[in-house]
Amino acid sequence: MEEKRTLSAHSLTLNNRQGGRITGVRDVNSFDEKEILLFTDAGKLVIKGEQLHVKQLNLEKGEVDLEGRVDSLTYLSKNTDKKEESLLKRMFR
Repeated sequence: MEEKRTLSAHSLTLNNRQGGRITGVRDVNSFDEKEILLFTDAGKLVIKGEQLHVKQLNLEKGEVDLEGRVDSLTYLSKNTDKKEESLLKRMFR
């Protein structure tokens, strides 16, 4: 039987850089206090900061609530790995 998921459009709401809600989340790759990596309908999303916590995760609805100080939000291209190769490795392939 196929799993049905109710996905909402991808959106990101950030409140005073102290947390917020993300919708359109397909999966959570990893998270710790300094970085959260999410797969969203808009591509991979890296959230960096301090004391980051995933308060609520509902993959059926595609929603993530987070808290902590957010320093940066970065969308990665769809074929980029979490840890990108260094410039030297790319130059000497």
